[in-house]
Amino acid sequence: MRYGVISWICLIYGLLCCYLPQTEAQATRNYWQQSISYKMAVRLDVHTDRFDGEQTIKYKNNSPETLDKVYFHLYLNAFQPGSAMDIQSNTLPDADPRIGTDIGKLQPNEIGYQRILSLTQDGKPLKFEVAGTILEVTLAKPIRPGQSTKFFMAYEAQVPLQIRRSGRDNDEGIRYSMAQWYPKLCEYDTRGWHADPYLAREFYGVWGDYDVQLTLDAGYMVAASGQLVNASKIGYGYSYVSPPDQDELTWHFVARNVHDFVWAADPDYRHDMHTCANGVVLHAFYQPHESFVAQWEALLPIMEEALNYMNANFGKYPYPVYSFIQGGDGGMEYPLATLITGNRSLGSLVGVSVHEMMHSWYQMVLGFNESYYYWMDEGFANYGAQRVMEHLKAKGLLTGPPDPMPFKSFYNGYANLVEGGIQEPLSTHADHFNLHTAYSISAYNKGALFFNQMEYVIGKPAFDKGLLDFYNTWKFKHPDDNDFIRIMEQSSGLELDWYKDYMVYSTKTIDYSVDTVFYDGSGSTVYLSRRDYMPMPIDVVISLANGTRQYFTIPLDIMLGAKNEQGAGGEPYQVLPDWDWVNLIYQFHIPYNPDQISSLTIDPTMRMADLNRDNNTWPPSKS
Repeated sequence: MRYGVISWICLIYGLLCCYLPQTEAQATRNYWQQSISYKMAVRLDVHTDRFDGEQTIKYKNNSPETLDKVYFHLYLNAFQPGSAMDIQSNTLPDADPRIGTDIGKLQPNEIGYQRILSLTQDGKPLKFEVAGTILEVTLAKPIRPGQSTKFFMAYEAQVPLQIRRSGRDNDEGIRYSMAQWYPKLCEYDTRGWHADPYLAREFYGVWGDYDVQLTLDAGYMVAASGQLVNASKIGYGYSYVSPPDQDELTWHFVARNVHDFVWAADPDYRHDMHTCANGVVLHAFYQPHESFVAQWEALLPIMEEALNYMNANFGKYPYPVYSFIQGGDGGMEYPLATLITGNRSLGSLVGVSVHEMMHSWYQMVLGFNESYYYWMDEGFANYGAQRVMEHLKAKGLLTGPPDPMPFKSFYNGYANLVEGGIQEPLSTHADHFNLHTAYSISAYNKGALFFNQMEYVIGKPAFDKGLLDFYNTWKFKHPDDNDFIRIMEQSSGLELDWYKDYMVYSTKTIDYSVDTVFYDGSGSTVYLSRRDYMPMPIDVVISLANGTRQYFTIPLDIMLGAKNEQGAGGEPYQVLPDWDWVNLIYQFHIPYNPDQISSLTIDPTMRMADLNRDNNTWPPSKS
């Protein structure tokens, strides 16, 4: 039989797919993403707190669909009485205390706004409509697949009084925390446009290049995403020259392959700079108050060690700089920078810095859609940051010994969520939780234990390998929860879709019990039971009266295999027959009499989210 051209192409493609490494094949999955570049010129009047901006946006449609509209975020419009953020904050029973009723109290000179003065596409004027924090634009010419276009926008804006993330004059006196400050083109992906109103949750954006010129009073120091192109003319610690003697300065920053841009400005900033051994330059910008200047002076060398650990365990940081900037209303991550409040102890300052820098891996490079995968963003950052903090303790850079149970607080938070009866599935859209508390615990606590418990399910060696594979396969590609699960399946050789489905799409919980240890004439039979709805593989450690320990793992039948891991003393896990997930009872035999056994414990590492640990040990506790 003779092959036609198309048949030969299909055959060759099929053969290539067979021989490509699985991670490469998985990464392609008909994947596409839009591309963008911004060139901005902004002038801020520090007396009126208003700024004028112009931006040229080059946008390429890499999707298979034709676009006849585009949408922009106008985040600052949220800080007006009667905005959607204001209404929701007054409607939720447990509104974020950083917002509360504050937006409704803003006076005309304290609100935020962005007003579009003109907008063109390839020189042609466009029709547009503002709906709260979203700008809807009808294109003069549709953008077909593979085509590029150029937008030019002129706008004026007012910086709101600091309430949430962005604004002026925060509680620590920082003049400008400029986050979510410019009209930003919304993301378009396989789900379509993501023109979500801004309700104080987090973000999703298009990777691209930013070329930003900021003009303001020369008495202000500016910190920002990216590298300062004209450092030799600016000074202010970026170079050793003195700042020019003039009324205004224009700061020119460039950031490549990022999906946002943040900046801050204050007349009292001090600027420290630290070049790491690997060449990455760390910056710190803070007001040198007597109560916390020593902590900030100690920060950057500690963060170099944190960066080294992150690079080794989570993937290589791909950018040349990172800045820790006093500002904002707590801690919030952005590309190449974070805004953090500064009046902290050293441990608190390092903790918030580590968490926000961890987002450089699990948001800035992996770019989850935070409306749907908020828990991956915060969960990964919490999990990774906890590991970094324990490493810094072990190195003696932070006081206190390493914590034998570093993730306990995450499990406790999750237990409170369940016991409080407010749990909703992780698949809930971030904006649509019934309670702010439920969102926060789901994102930070259940998200973190999702990953730590995955380490339990597949074993630490496979999990650590999977973390690096996930980063290197999916960096700059907007992965989702299924992409993560597929990488972990490839790393471990186990089937894991059941785990994702239970943890993400249900609120079912875990409770396993050691029911009894029964002498059977040739040793003992151990009886275990599942007392709640989520099935799990089970680890058991038997401590014998002679001081030795034996470790067993009972795979779940739907895993189609068993993990490879060692016990606390390096003892190999003995693999027992599968536990059928539909069966509530499991038994296995051990060649010891009950009087030879000091104790038998389910999940000795306490990585499983078992909500009732009182029944995890035999003999039962007498308390």
